[in-house]
This record gives sequence, C-alpha cells and structure tokens, in this order.
Amino acid sequence: MSADYCDLCELPRSTCIHGLPPKPPEPVRPAAPRATARAKSAVKSKPAGPAVATRRATRRWSAPETFRPLILQVLGEAGGTLAAEDLFAGVELLAEELLLPGDRQKTPEGELRWRYAARQARQALIREGVMIKGAPGVWELADRG
Repeated sequence: MSADYCDLCELPRSTCIHGLPPKPPEPVRPAAPRATARAKSAVKSKPAGPAVATRRATRRWSAPETFRPLILQVLGEAGGTLAAEDLFAGVELLAEELLLPGDRQKTPEGELRWRYAARQARQALIREGVMIKGAPGVWELADRG
C-alpha cells in the first residue's frame, strides 16, 4: 500500500479516522449572562396580556351592613328590647329611601331580602357583643344602660 492509504482500514488518509489528527475539543461557550435585577424587574413589570376592563357590579339588594345602624337606632328608641315584627316595621320605615328594588323580592325560602339582610346584620351584632340572643322572636341590645 502506498503512503496515501491507511494500513488499518485501507482508505485514503484524508478520509480515514486513523490518519487524521484528533479533533480539537469543542470550545466551551461562555454561559449566557444572567439577567440583572433591573432587567428582571423590567420583565416582571410587563403586563401578561391585554388589559381587561373591569366594571363594578351593580347591587341588586342591600348589604347587611346597611341595616346595622338602623337596627341599633330602633332598638335604642324602644329601650333596648323589641319583638322582631315591631323591629322590622321600624327598620322598614327608616330604610324606605335606602331599599333597592331587589330588597322587596323574596329569597328562595320566601322571606323578603331586606329582612334576610337585617337578620344577617343581627347575627354580626351578636358576634360582636352589641346584641344578645335573648328570647325567640325578641331582639335585644347587650347593654341597656
């Protein structure tokens, strides 16, 4: 064989793996630079997508918080204790201008929505210690002094 051919594989030395010098090692690529704090904050501040317009929902009936001061006023004028039906009559007179159209609708249980909200307000006042449970059908302030 001639000098142009490999003794091991009989291929021309230009194509033979035995006759070629070893490949130099691949150069190590430097790591990508890390994002700086400024770049990170810039990335975080970008909105994820298009801005979504939000709108406030219109209340259909009054929140229980609407009735808390009215309940306390009616009970205070009555001396601190009042039957539930009398209390509702007094609150209805005070709340006439405050009631929303949906307040006159009935709940699935058949109770007017504003009365249901007033009962929820009473429960919150009992939890806070402003009112006590008292006898059934009677609403009572905790401190009548």
